[in-house]
Amino acid sequence: MKLFPSVYRHVLLGLTFVAISSHCIAQQKKEYSGNPVIQGWNADPEAKIFEGQYWIYPTYSAPYDEQVHMDAWSSKDLVHWTKHPDIIDTSSIKWARRAMWAPAVTEMGSKYYFFFRANDIHDDKKEIGGIGIGVSDKPEGPFKDYLGKPLIGKIYNGAQPIDQFIFKDKDGQYYIIYGGWQHCNIAKLNKDFTGFIPFDDGVTYKSITPQDYVEGSVMFARKGKYYLMWSEGGWGGPNYRVAYAISDAPTGPFKRIGVVLQQDPKIATGAGHHSVIQIPGTDEWYIVYHRRPLTETDANHRVTCIDHMYFDTEGLIKPIKITNEGVTAVPLK
Repeated sequence: MKLFPSVYRHVLLGLTFVAISSHCIAQQKKEYSGNPVIQGWNADPEAKIFEGQYWIYPTYSAPYDEQVHMDAWSSKDLVHWTKHPDIIDTSSIKWARRAMWAPAVTEMGSKYYFFFRANDIHDDKKEIGGIGIGVSDKPEGPFKDYLGKPLIGKIYNGAQPIDQFIFKDKDGQYYIIYGGWQHCNIAKLNKDFTGFIPFDDGVTYKSITPQDYVEGSVMFARKGKYYLMWSEGGWGGPNYRVAYAISDAPTGPFKRIGVVLQQDPKIATGAGHHSVIQIPGTDEWYIVYHRRPLTETDANHRVTCIDHMYFDTEGLIKPIKITNEGVTAVPLK
């Protein structure tokens, strides 16, 4: 069949429009991070922003005797991640011999301080271990022993010295919040992180344990309120989850609100032990956490994931949806 010139032009224009539209749709298709966001068995992630990049510092998830080093990952957009291997290990921390986990990293001055726990002590009269500090000039390390001994090597208020988090308040004061065995303490760090400043009542380690607390503390401030988050349930089981409380001060009292992160039987189990990221200058928040794939039954087979965290008009955290897609790119300005 022979086409008239005018008809041919219309067909050609139509095909060109379809081709251009398809190209535009392809260009507009968003790229997602996917979950897990980094590869390998990794847990207890600490998420930070340093030097214009996102950072994730997780536990190397393995049996305690193999848990003797940690890696880091950096990203410029939350989607593409670069691994920085072996940023700290027991060869640089002479008193640590096993069970290094749950890093907490902060910047002070021109140094980066890597808080960790080691040796899984249960009797501080017979065992050496607890919470230590590594120090480096760069966020990717390598981190060397800062004190040559644990910063916290004793059990205070019934709290095993594990799962520390470092919170910097608006007045510049750094706090350490930590504790296992269903007890949570807060203490004021001194100016060089070599020890502590007692509170006004003379107490150094103040208990701020909220209802149903187990471990994995995280603190952040938003719109004048202090949020304390933690993990509860058994870390090796499917019901591991994250709950939170709110207070007017970092020392509490904290009123429990409820669970906000937990398993989804269609996606993964054991969602817990997390940290949060706030995009600078915005009210945009993300939660970085570990979970166990549905195909896995080994307690150490945990992966690190990232999803959105939203607040309602009253400042309460909305239930967090765990996803396989993860998040889209958010370049830092």
